[in-house]
Amino acid sequence: MSGVMKRMGMIFRAKANKALDRAEDPRETLDYSYQKQLELLQKVRRGVADVATSRKRLELQLNQLRSQSGKLEEQGRKALALGREDLAREALTRRAALQQQVTDLETQHSTLQGEEEKLTLAAQRLQAKVDAFRTRKETIKATYTAAQAQTRIGEAFSGISEEMGDVGLAIQRAEDKTAQLQARAGAIDELLASGALEDPSGLAKDDIQAELDRLSGGTDVELELQRMKAELSGPAEQQQAIEGGGRTQEQPQDTPRFHKEQ
Repeated sequence: MSGVMKRMGMIFRAKANKALDRAEDPRETLDYSYQKQLELLQKVRRGVADVATSRKRLELQLNQLRSQSGKLEEQGRKALALGREDLAREALTRRAALQQQVTDLETQHSTLQGEEEKLTLAAQRLQAKVDAFRTRKETIKATYTAAQAQTRIGEAFSGISEEMGDVGLAIQRAEDKTAQLQARAGAIDELLASGALEDPSGLAKDDIQAELDRLSGGTDVELELQRMKAELSGPAEQQQAIEGGGRTQEQPQDTPRFHKEQ
């Protein structure tokens, strides 16, 4: 039972992987990766800004403490000049406490400044990588789009695409039906001409009448040709052609006389 379940799970994962592969568009994946990199770069920049803000706050505190320390030192000098050693000692005691705070803040400021420099350098490197990835991404997308268009054009020309395959089948069916109708029409014409089929309209001609029409049509063409030659040759030859035509027409009358004399 466990083997069957494993097999079913493998089949399900294989089909799901195939479906995902069909649905996946590399261009969308690249855009998504680029968007994630931009978000990461934004976080790094925000971190740099936060560290810089903390550093600036420490600098303000240091300036205030240094100003207070200088003020206490001046007060101690004035008190000592006036013979108030006790006041001078108090001022110097307070100044020593402030000086310890200044030292601690300077250490923190130095640490924050180092972190800021590291984050700034990391942001610059990440920015360079993001820019390089964007260029590479656009190149890959353009190449993929061109390859996809070229593949579709090739499939269309070769007739293996789904759309062109349907069109090709429709054209083939139309050609087959046209050829079948042409063959049927030709067969019917031959049957009508041979007399195997009768034309109920009465417009069809039998083979004898068709042959007579053909012979008479040829004679009319010859007469028309002789007339046109006579018009082009001139009056004398036209008269000769007319007389010759007359003798040609009288020839059938001489033939019966010859038979009678015999």
